[in-house]
Amino acid sequence: MPSLLHRLGTLFYIVSPSSTSFEKREEVPNFTNEALPLFVAMLALEWALLWRQGKKARINDAITSSGHGLVYETSKILSRGAELFAYDWLYRYRVVDLDWDSPVTWFTAALGVDFGVLLGFHRATHETSLGWAAHQVHHSSQEYNLSTALRQSIFQRTFWVVFYNPLALLGIPLPALLVHIQFNLLYQFWIHTEAVGKLGPLEWVLNTPSHHRVHHGANKYCLDKNYGGVLVIWDRLFGTFAEERDDEKLVYGLVDQPQSLNVIWLQMYYYFEVFKKAKNMNTWVDTMKVLFNGPGWHPGTPRLVNPAFFRTPSEWGKYDLDSPYGKVILSATSLWASVLLMSTFILLSVGLIGALYDGWWWAPLAETARCAAFVVYARGTPISKYFLILFGFYFISVGAGWWLIVQGSHQGSKMARQMMQVTLVFF
Repeated sequence: MPSLLHRLGTLFYIVSPSSTSFEKREEVPNFTNEALPLFVAMLALEWALLWRQGKKARINDAITSSGHGLVYETSKILSRGAELFAYDWLYRYRVVDLDWDSPVTWFTAALGVDFGVLLGFHRATHETSLGWAAHQVHHSSQEYNLSTALRQSIFQRTFWVVFYNPLALLGIPLPALLVHIQFNLLYQFWIHTEAVGKLGPLEWVLNTPSHHRVHHGANKYCLDKNYGGVLVIWDRLFGTFAEERDDEKLVYGLVDQPQSLNVIWLQMYYYFEVFKKAKNMNTWVDTMKVLFNGPGWHPGTPRLVNPAFFRTPSEWGKYDLDSPYGKVILSATSLWASVLLMSTFILLSVGLIGALYDGWWWAPLAETARCAAFVVYARGTPISKYFLILFGFYFISVGAGWWLIVQGSHQGSKMARQMMQVTLVFF
């Protein structure tokens, strides 16, 4: 069990190379899951600071960001296997052999992930329309707080492969890659805040809350700036750095801000915009340019449109729901309660299957109760509720009948077997 100090260190990339180097990928901890209690604590602390400063927290925006985080984590189930397979295959053709427990390997992986994966990938998702269609989700919040860090796209993982797979050819073992991808993303959690000002000399080297505020700003001087994940020296070297200005208030969100708090819509909508724009082009060349040039490109303009042509942020306000505060709190509570109940139901269902196979005496009775709960739920389901109720009653009868058979087998009762047969024939 990792200590609190160790978990806190993973958020700030303050960890020991020797204790975070692993030979096999199965040994790599899920540092993100270990940091979840710290996420919650830091979110609560930030909201307390906002309240103390007299600022109103937009709960609906935070709930939307949390929804994106849940969807993103779920999407890993579908893509993780393919990503690891590709890296493993390329690793066979590595040009250098690096020891898995060497500090050289650890620091090379850290720099490789920050430069290749985050800077290359991050810049590509800003400067191509297809990439931006995925990444815009992260910038769609008009707030800038710790919950904004949870807004991740389910599609941008497909872009990662292009940028981190070359590290396999450099001899970076897969466990080292998995460790530093987690550390890099965990570091970027705490910089999504307005509660921390400038950090003195650290501003020259590290990506700080001040630098990342610029990256999320919709102000003209902020567009396509400060791509770095942990280190900001990459932006200083490649001319994409911008200092936060004290004389201009930052406005967050997208240049064309979608008027929605719907998680699924925000994940998808920009793809429709890109393909609609591509379809309206007169030539195939222009169609391809729509996909791979910058998001603001039009025929006759440079690949990356000058930010001066975009609207000023003061021309729009924040999209907000006209809902009573209590209803918003209720919706937040309902969301997390629903997720918890559904997760519990799924885990219980999976566990009961194994218990039935193992012949545990209480399993049929528990299965009956589970199916009864399903029927109660189905009564309030507007779509196909009668089918769901019938389906549930069927399994209640099977579960109850099986319970009677088990009990009857111990007591020599033939009536139980007959009742089960009648039930099965009836349904």
